[in-house]
Amino acid sequence: MGNYRDRVLELVNRNPGLTDREITNILRGASEPQQYTNFLCRQLVGDGLVGRRKRSDGLLGNFPTGDSTSVEPVSVETADKASQDHLGEDELKRILDRWLRSEGWQTQIAWGRTRGIDIEAIREKERWIIEVKGCGSRSAMRVNYFLGVLGETLQRMNDPNAKYSIALPDMQQFRGLWNRLPHLAKSRTEISVIFVSKNKKIEILE
Repeated sequence: MGNYRDRVLELVNRNPGLTDREITNILRGASEPQQYTNFLCRQLVGDGLVGRRKRSDGLLGNFPTGDSTSVEPVSVETADKASQDHLGEDELKRILDRWLRSEGWQTQIAWGRTRGIDIEAIREKERWIIEVKGCGSRSAMRVNYFLGVLGETLQRMNDPNAKYSIALPDMQQFRGLWNRLPHLAKSRTEISVIFVSKNKKIEILE
């Protein structure tokens, strides 16, 4: 709970005026219900960290306490930028899905909290298994994400003919964690990493 609460507060501070629905879309995905976000926003109001008031379009927006900016609806461009800045798990999956399809792969995606392989891609006789993690909101969380996605990938390794990758936002901390992973571990598992940047650039490292 605490991690998502922190992400909601950080997003509101950086993008004043987002509705509960817009926050949910950015942090969890458009298919996720907004009730939990609504609960946390009301909790933040009770703690004096967030204020809620109507925007000019009549929708209820969330603002940092003391914010006096004009109550205008958040533009699509602003919401998109916020999503790219955070690069949550579903956003990475969307970027990778588009890229894989453009390269001739057929994909099956586990969106949101759906259990199973995050991305399974098939191209003729090739099979590619990709486990995905978003950016997280704190340094310690990213370390846990990195170790967690490696563990999830190892548990998926039951097909000797498939290739396996982890996918992460292109952030300095994730690159550092990958660089510190021993070469022997990389070579024996043959796991590669896919870094996805804010501008949707894809880089694959062995």
